Amino acid sequence: MTAPRLGGIKLSPSTLNLFLECPKCFWLEKVKGIHRPRGIFPSLPGGMDNLIKKYFDSYRIQGTLPPEIDGKVEGVLMADLHLLNQWRSWRTGLVYRHPESGAILSGALDDLLVNPSKQIYMPFDYKTRGYALKEDSSSYYENQLNCYSLMLDANGLKSAGFGYLCYYIPTDVKEGGQVKFNVTVKKMKVNSQAAKKVFEDALSLIAGPMPKAHSACIYCSWGNDFIED
Repeated sequence: MTAPRLGGIKLSPSTLNLFLECPKCFWLEKVKGIHRPRGIFPSLPGGMDNLIKKYFDSYRIQGTLPPEIDGKVEGVLMADLHLLNQWRSWRTGLVYRHPESGAILSGALDDLLVNPSKQIYMPFDYKTRGYALKEDSSSYYENQLNCYSLMLDANGLKSAGFGYLCYYIPTDVKEGGQVKFNVTVKKMKVNSQAAKKVFEDALSLIAGPMPKAHSACIYCSWGNDFIED
């Protein structure tokens, strides 16, 4: 099987995370159609994500911020809920089209903050965690926010150069099924050009031969049984 034409390639922040984690697993998925083994996708994080969106939208309608992030972030919630809901969907999300190859980077935002006086935008992403944060926990999502920044810039929305991760971490369960969450907001620098380079490096890998197995990857060697010499 030959490498696909780059003009027909569509990648996302999550697939680029796979590229950064293990180039061979990424290549196998995009060129050979061989995916990593997947477990059952947990429904709780997805359900929490939808509930958090509805919660934030209730404050958006009022033109205010939820109290747990008020004073911790710059700007206000983007007021246009109709447009935001389009960008929240993988089908109609933000898009960056690579000018040389025509390949597409697309992603679905959780939320977006805007500073109206400066006309700058800050991606805001919700994360549900089952355990306390480690010092390096947020670095895993750096590429994701960089990608959002690149897509915002490509759509004429000037990136502020930073974004936010909002962690919801359960701390206690009370009678009646009430769960108490600790909410932690992390400000992260974003770099559109860093995302562009990762995207271009991933496209170059797709167009080339299969890379060697990553020394720390427990997955990619399993695919050798399915690959013809």
